[in-house]
Amino acid sequence: MRSSKWLSLICVLILTVGTIAACSSGSSNNQNDQSSKQSQQQNSTSNQAGNGQQAAPADEKPFHITLAVSQVDEIPPQDSEIQLAIQEYTNTTLDIQWIPGSAYADKINVMIAADEMPMAMRVTYTPAIISSIQSGLFWEIGPYLDQFPNLSAQNPQYYENIKVDGKLYGIPQYRDIGRAALIFRKDWLEKLGMNVPKTVDEYYNVARAMVSDDPDGDGQNNTYGFLLHKNFFSGSAAASTRLAVSLGAPNKWAVDENGKFTPEFEHPVHLEVLKMFRKLYQEGAINQDFAAVDESEVLKIFDASRAGLRVAVAQNAGSMQSRVLQTDPNAVFDVEPLTGPMGIRVSGELGNNGFFVFPKSKVKTEEDLLKILTFFDKLLDEDMNTLQRRGILNKHYEETADGKHKWLDFDLFQREVKPYRDMLLNMEGYKILPLQDTPIAEKAQKIAEDNTKYTVPNPALTLTSPTYSERGGELDQLMTDAMIKFVMGNIDEAGYQAEIQKWRSMGGDKIIQEYEAEYAKMGK
Repeated sequence: MRSSKWLSLICVLILTVGTIAACSSGSSNNQNDQSSKQSQQQNSTSNQAGNGQQAAPADEKPFHITLAVSQVDEIPPQDSEIQLAIQEYTNTTLDIQWIPGSAYADKINVMIAADEMPMAMRVTYTPAIISSIQSGLFWEIGPYLDQFPNLSAQNPQYYENIKVDGKLYGIPQYRDIGRAALIFRKDWLEKLGMNVPKTVDEYYNVARAMVSDDPDGDGQNNTYGFLLHKNFFSGSAAASTRLAVSLGAPNKWAVDENGKFTPEFEHPVHLEVLKMFRKLYQEGAINQDFAAVDESEVLKIFDASRAGLRVAVAQNAGSMQSRVLQTDPNAVFDVEPLTGPMGIRVSGELGNNGFFVFPKSKVKTEEDLLKILTFFDKLLDEDMNTLQRRGILNKHYEETADGKHKWLDFDLFQREVKPYRDMLLNMEGYKILPLQDTPIAEKAQKIAEDNTKYTVPNPALTLTSPTYSERGGELDQLMTDAMIKFVMGNIDEAGYQAEIQKWRSMGGDKIIQEYEAEYAKMGK
């Protein structure tokens, strides 16, 4: 029985660590004693993920790997129980540099410029990183991927989303590619006698009814359908894009059979979505201050049980419901795939939280590169994936009779395990038992996993445009502002079209030409 085997191993660990502590209390300043302690702790944590898989042969020297990752919580100690278990299983010693998230991008750029990089570091898909890749600083790993069973088993779209000039240079920190869903107040829809919306008109009718028809039954006009915020129309995962894609619009860019590119804001469905929000705004059915408020402020209105529709990451449904229940114990949420006239359509997003690259100046041989890739591949073995996402059996979680994982001490997991889960390599739904959760949370997780089959990719995601690298931020902001002004009624449709022409003249046409040239060069 796997659970009993784990329990025996944990008991051995406790006894071993206790013995070590007693024997070394009088010699804590002795370096040799410290090395001995770490060695004994590593032995005691062998196979802590505990599913019977064997670590590397004992006579093979551990491979030393230096890594740079972002610090999201308290930095775990180098000899933490989790890190020792990872090292023992993968036959490595890890020197992890934890960099505060707020300074991470700047620090990585400085490390690249000074050639003070580690052997593996997490980067994001930005023009600066793309330029560094194109300059030849990092290993191309695409030709080696088939040698690694876990890495090669993943959806090819994960790798397509981080390619540079058609080649793969990194291992993504996997995240769901199709995360978006519709989260809504099921009890309100039932009271209003309405169904889950699937067209622009249906979304308008539901959103309007949630304002005017008193869905919470308190006799007051104090509820909303949609709530907007200042970033609703911006970013790679804009809520407006997610909704428009489900109704038939492209994901940021459309490309036809002749390789001609068109931005989303020139697509008629995208315009219809903007017109819907414009009408709701004019009728007072949308928060009038949305252009000046952060999403965090909007969520407070949801938490107060005063809003009913949200296009967001599916897995947010469980936490949204739990927060609202503190205000309204009778509230009932639900979550459904984003579905429109063409069926389920989900905007394909990055599918990663950055990706690991391997500098040639630090990983000097193909042999060393293969050892590092072996380490990352092993992190997706059942033992290691479970260790990173659940922690240690009978300490952080337990197995239920129906074959699920259930938290025993989630707060302890957050302190001891979460930094590794967030910054190394693991994946929910791959070689791991499902997590027992609330029905809506389990449904949301399944939707996010199933959505991969229905994603609409952004065809320009990995194309290179020098003009976009130089002026993309400014041009994106121009169109975001235009959408907000149109929704608020500050410009009419003719004014909105004039803003599109301005975008084109300021560099948009050049971006289109460069995307089309890159697309043709890649033979797509």
